[in-house]
Amino acid sequence: MSIQGLTDGGAIPALEAMARFSAARQRLIADNVANLDTPGYQPLDADPKAFQEQIGRAIDARRSDPVAAGSGPLTLQNRGPMRQLRGGEVVLDAAALNENLMFHDKNDRNLERIMQDVAENLLAFRAATELMRNRFRTIDLAIRERF
Repeated sequence: MSIQGLTDGGAIPALEAMARFSAARQRLIADNVANLDTPGYQPLDADPKAFQEQIGRAIDARRSDPVAAGSGPLTLQNRGPMRQLRGGEVVLDAAALNENLMFHDKNDRNLERIMQDVAENLLAFRAATELMRNRFRTIDLAIRERF
């Protein structure tokens, strides 16, 4: 088995996609915080549930591929909030939230909701990176033959 087979097998590609999505979403949320008092600003977000459905379809497609047999790179289709470009760059399809009361300055803001999004997104990122770290630690131990 090659090194690439170790790093793109199992859950690692899905965890990497989750970390990339969370990092890109954090930039959107940070823009929402930075523009909290900007007149006419509409907060943007990428739907985490839609991303979960997108990654679920990619995992199912990889599992059903007889050649890949549940391993190999994870191919995200462009039917969801996350698009992965060449070089690993991630682009999110962000949409205006339009879920809050419109203020007199035509700003659609809700600080409590934004802070909730920050906390939820941080937990998702930490979970993905911690699980990846544990997987790489296991690979390192196997290479060193120290189970």
